Amino acid sequence: MSAKLSTHVLDLVTGRPAAGMRIELWKIEGKHTLIKAVVTNVDGRTDLPVLDRTEMAAGAYELLFFVKDYFVTHHRDSPFLDRVPVRFAIADPAAAYHVPLLVTPWAYQTYRGS
Repeated sequence: MSAKLSTHVLDLVTGRPAAGMRIELWKIEGKHTLIKAVVTNVDGRTDLPVLDRTEMAAGAYELLFFVKDYFVTHHRDSPFLDRVPVRFAIADPAAAYHVPLLVTPWAYQTYRGS
């Protein structure tokens, strides 16, 4: 298993990957520090890992998914959700962490994937 942090987003309204969603990665220990901003590709994934093996470090993080912007752009809806924060900890920087988001304009679910 290669050390990395990855994510993907599924649009449960269409049952398809959520292409074009902005995601920010924040380190949240002490003050919040923006680490990286990425956009999902046609597969609802980022082209590269959010963090690769050289960037992995133990600590508390937050992936911030720009859900409202995505749904306004792709569905012309005025969704209930705005930005969805998912806070998690990297305990083992040598491990792979995958944080998927399943989302509609009204609800979301996440889990630690493989």
